[in-house]
Formats: sequence, structure tokens, C-alpha cells
Amino acid sequence: MPCRLAITSMSLGRGFAGHSFAHKLDMAQEYGYKGIELFYEDLSDIANLLNNKSTAENELQAAAIIRRMCEQRGLAILCLQPFSGYEGLHDRKEHTKRLKQLKFWFQLAKILGTDIVLIPSSFVPAPQITEDRGLIISDLQEVADMGLQENPPIRYVYEALCWGTRVDHWEQSWEVVQAVDRPNFGLCLDTFNIAGRIYADPTSPTGKTANAEQAMKESISRLLSSVDVRKVFYVQVVDSERLGEPLVDGHKFYNAEQPCRMSWSRNCRLFYGEDERGAYLPVKEISKAIFQGLGFEGWVSLELFNRRMSDKDEDVPRELASRGAVSWAKLVHDMNLKVDRPQLQDMISASPQ
Repeated sequence: MPCRLAITSMSLGRGFAGHSFAHKLDMAQEYGYKGIELFYEDLSDIANLLNNKSTAENELQAAAIIRRMCEQRGLAILCLQPFSGYEGLHDRKEHTKRLKQLKFWFQLAKILGTDIVLIPSSFVPAPQITEDRGLIISDLQEVADMGLQENPPIRYVYEALCWGTRVDHWEQSWEVVQAVDRPNFGLCLDTFNIAGRIYADPTSPTGKTANAEQAMKESISRLLSSVDVRKVFYVQVVDSERLGEPLVDGHKFYNAEQPCRMSWSRNCRLFYGEDERGAYLPVKEISKAIFQGLGFEGWVSLELFNRRMSDKDEDVPRELASRGAVSWAKLVHDMNLKVDRPQLQDMISASPQ
């Protein structure tokens, strides 16, 4: 199976900055992307333009509109994301409320034509979430079993965010996937979030954790020896910027209401190979482990978050789509990925030199 390129819909520009969903899809098509991860914010933006009797009706109609728009451009919808802040809540009434929301997401997914929902590890404040791994597992088993009852079944990718409250290492997310033990519950390996916790520390003057290189080497060894590639449903490949100053109180990206790694993630992610923009994570080494070591083939998504997405400059979607296409060409070359070569050449030709 060849590797296929996707990008998160929000990564091509934010709606509140004036970047229309249609234009973002046009840029994705022009630069050779084959699919998108649909960020719920984009669906909500379209729903807010509709005039049905309820928000739910607006969102269902928006899902149908988005599917048509993607089909017209030959773009698959890889997943709907993020279903966040779910597992391990102390407030079980809120837990029940989230399950009701998930049932509605099943309706959205079917209309969109996708069978995957991404669940990032929860980053709600620590007092709101249990330390009991058993409850976290049982909550995720509950949604997995709900998904299995759907026709076709709904699958989930679980991803460890490097600022997650209880799960912030890829190793922990793999332990969770194994413990959930359901055929429709798999893993998303994200190069940023893997390195962002083990290797990087944006609050440090060096931008790195203590013994970063050795810790990363040992983590990659564990990945190669333990992960079953059949449970990796797709991967995300991006890098991030080394900051000139530690991200602490007084830094322009500092937000007292967010973990520092979250603020760094929201502002500073970069595409693979963008060394000239300050990329410094060991993404090449992690990617080699995933593609060459594990032998992953399938969807590869560029989940970029960066302050550039919020700029009102009308060139933002084209710039980001183009930079992503250049990044993909580098990744294909460096990893010797099996891809549709005519498609790759078209992308290189479309990108500004």
C-alpha cells in the first residue's frame, strides 16, 4: 500500500482569520494532498452560516456540504477530530454528556464518509481527571464498544499529547491501546508529540530535556521492539521551532492557563525538514523508526499548528499548502516511501521554487 498524504484542515489557515474552507480545500487539491483530517472547528464554522432550527441540524447539513466539497476535489476525509477531554473524568455526569456528544459525532462521521474519530489524551486540569489507569481504560473501552455497534463500525486513533494530564508519552498511549484491546481502537504516532515530551523542553534555555539524545534513542528502541504496526492506524509528521528564549512567564507565547508545551505546540510547529525556520526535533530518526523500522504504510498527515495560521494574509493557505508539499517531497526522499510518483512530481512542480 503506498503512503498517502493528508493535512489537518485547520493547518491551512483559521476560519476566524478569514480563510474559507473552500479556498483551503482548493489549495490542498492543487498541491497534491489526497485527504484531510477534518478539524471540528471548520465544520462548526460552516454550520454557523446555516439557518436550521437547531445547532445539530446545522452541523449535520454542514457535514453533507463538506463531504460534497471534498468529493468535488478528490479529497478523502481521513477522520473527524479532536474528541478531546473525555477519558477519566471524575464528574460522571459530564462523562455521560460526552458519550451523548460522541453518538452525534457518529452521525457526522457517517455523513462525512469517514470511519475514524481521533481521541487525543486528555489535558483537562489534574483535579478533574482520575489517576486511576483502570478507569481511563474502561472509559475508552466503552467508546470502542459503542463504535463496534455502528454499521460500518467507527474506529478510533488514540494519541498521546506531550502536555497530556495523565498520558503524555507515546509509550503510555501504546499501553492504553493494548489494554483497551479492541479491534477498532488503534494508535496515532505523531512525531511532534513523541519528541515534544521526550526530547524537547521549551522552558529550557537549550530547548531540550536532560539527556535528550539518549532518552530519544532509548524511546525509539522501545518503539521498534514493542509496537505492532497493525495497530497504527495513521501517522502525523511535523517538527517544531527551537525558541530563542525559554517559554516562561514574560515570553510572548506564554499563557498562564496552558501547559508550556501546549503553548509551544499551538504557535511553533513546523513542517518536516524546515531547518531554515528553526526546526530541531529528531523527526528524521523517529520517521525512520516508523516507516523503515516498523514498515508503516498508509495515511501520513501533516498536523501543523502555527501562529501563521491565524494571520489574515490571504496568501496563508497557499503558503502552508506549498510548504507542506515541499516537506512531503523531502520525507518521501529521505524515507524512500512508496508513493504515487506522478502525484509527487505534480506537487513538486506546483510548489514555488
